[in-house]
Amino acid sequence: MTDTRRLKGRRIAVLAADGFEKLELTIPLKALKLAGARVDVISLRRGRIRGMNLHEPARRIHVDRTVQEARPADYDALFIPGGFINPDLLRQSEDVRDLVRMFDATNKPIATLCHGPWVLASAGMLRHRTLTSWPGIRDDLVNAGAIWLDEPVVTDGNLLTSRGPQDLAPFVRALVDFIAAGGAARAPLATAAASAPQRDLPPRAVVSTLRWLPRPSLRVVLGVLAAALGAGAAARYLARPAAP
Repeated sequence: MTDTRRLKGRRIAVLAADGFEKLELTIPLKALKLAGARVDVISLRRGRIRGMNLHEPARRIHVDRTVQEARPADYDALFIPGGFINPDLLRQSEDVRDLVRMFDATNKPIATLCHGPWVLASAGMLRHRTLTSWPGIRDDLVNAGAIWLDEPVVTDGNLLTSRGPQDLAPFVRALVDFIAAGGAARAPLATAAASAPQRDLPPRAVVSTLRWLPRPSLRVVLGVLAAALGAGAAARYLARPAAP
């Protein structure tokens, strides 16, 4: 059971956008709250953002602050979940890149997993850093100057990374310890002079899951149809000749 006093008084910023991988946000968030932390979800817009289970839409979560409203001085640590879409949207925001750099400049703990390190790469933070990630973005991180390890969890100073949902159990345990220790007080779990080699094949579990996922639900089909009809109507409206 998580010690409800470990993170009492700590305030954690969870940086996410539409398309976050549901398990990668909700499970660490719950663990942080159980450990006594106060958690704010920070995003590119107000309202609620949509989660994903691989390529299927999942439930939404409430946004507490926008990126423009968030101040690193108000938080003790930063967590960035993964997903295919979420970090790709985040990394294109100048405000996000600036926010992440400010957390790093003050040596506050930064934790991320899966595709989340894309954000750190776009912020120019990975040169001479040691980390891990979803294997599919290994080359992106190496090209950004990082040493990439094929390990479940890797720490390097104030940076904690993990490969993805397959490593959630060790990642969540390490996450609470990492933030409780202040991040920078932790030594790297692994050191290496060079990156681990590229994988020969994508993760078998993910390939199998995608292969055997059921057909899209009626809700998804109707949602896609409604979006297509709406886009078509908007296109026809814009194509109408102007009134004399």
